[in-house]
Amino acid sequence: MADTAPIQPDFATIPRKTADSARNLIGMTRESLAAALSEFGIPDKQVKMRVGQLWQWLYQRGVTRFDDMTNLAKGLREDLSRSFEITRPEIVTRQISQDGTRKYLLRIAGGHEVEAVYIPEEDRGTLCVSSQVGCTLTCSFCHTGTQKLVRNLTPAEIVGQILVCRDDLGEWPKAGERPPERRLLSNIVLMGMGEPLYNTDSVRDAMKIAMDNEGLSLSRRRITLSTSGVVPEIKRAGEEIGTLLAISLHATTDEVRDKLVPINKKWPIRELLDACRAYPRLSNAERITFEYVMLKGVNDSDADAKRLVKLIAGIPAKINLIPFNPWPGAPYERSDWDRIEAFAEIVNRAGYASPVRTPRGQDIMAACGQLKSATERARKSRAEVAAEAGLG
Repeated sequence: MADTAPIQPDFATIPRKTADSARNLIGMTRESLAAALSEFGIPDKQVKMRVGQLWQWLYQRGVTRFDDMTNLAKGLREDLSRSFEITRPEIVTRQISQDGTRKYLLRIAGGHEVEAVYIPEEDRGTLCVSSQVGCTLTCSFCHTGTQKLVRNLTPAEIVGQILVCRDDLGEWPKAGERPPERRLLSNIVLMGMGEPLYNTDSVRDAMKIAMDNEGLSLSRRRITLSTSGVVPEIKRAGEEIGTLLAISLHATTDEVRDKLVPINKKWPIRELLDACRAYPRLSNAERITFEYVMLKGVNDSDADAKRLVKLIAGIPAKINLIPFNPWPGAPYERSDWDRIEAFAEIVNRAGYASPVRTPRGQDIMAACGQLKSATERARKSRAEVAAEAGLG
């Protein structure tokens, strides 16, 4: 039985304030913003009103300067600007794929860099958001997993990725305009760099801002949190965040998953699926997505497909089949297309939707499993990566 004590990562989130620095309003929850304004000296009777005003400017209008907050008195704006700041991650590079996918390399506090990816589709626009600088999980098929973990992202740095993307898309309504009915950025997936459930507090606070009806106003059913299987945090995520859940499964036996997703050695498949069955809000309307990367000769047999449907029996779910996206030094190959189709057919016949994810942004290394910031990468040879995956 796995230890159910609270997760205590051995790394830290960067402090949000130092003695000689202004505090960033971005990323504060409503409660923390109210406390900050009260400490600043706003009269108690005005705090709720001021929180609402600031909230709308930050998350409905996307302003980056206090001077633009025209319903605040000029003196108040000047005072606020001396004690607070409005800071987003800095775009270092923006690459646009032939298919319209946009990949942002973003610089954050400490000079570190993370990546976020915007994927436009006919009926939606999805932003893939990072939650850590690097990753601690070392999944052997994932490029990000070959990058050493540096630290957690703060709520400001997580929600800041959304703001940067909306800036770039020109999606903030101008004064006097109503927001457009169809949003360019309509969905969020926490599937970028890092493991969200090793940074649950910051992810929770950032997603509360994203889902706030008077702020960014994204439905919780348009946000998907993907975890590799931090079992003790799954129920908490359902209770405190409440978004849709995706599980990076990728194997049907513990022997194979131990190599592909090493966290499986701590919380094996049976315990992970038990946690899925207990996930709050789980229903046919809010199914769990099981992500399954297709690796040639590793996890793509008919036997794997049949085991998969038996494993998830009774869980309202869909299976998202992901053709492996190669990266320099990767020790795996993508499954042949006829093998992917045969696998999908077995899953479909068992009554589970099994869409095959169309690779997006491959020409700019923005596809699933390819994210890795240029300045932080720990360069490893193909042989080193294979040895760590137990394939040498």
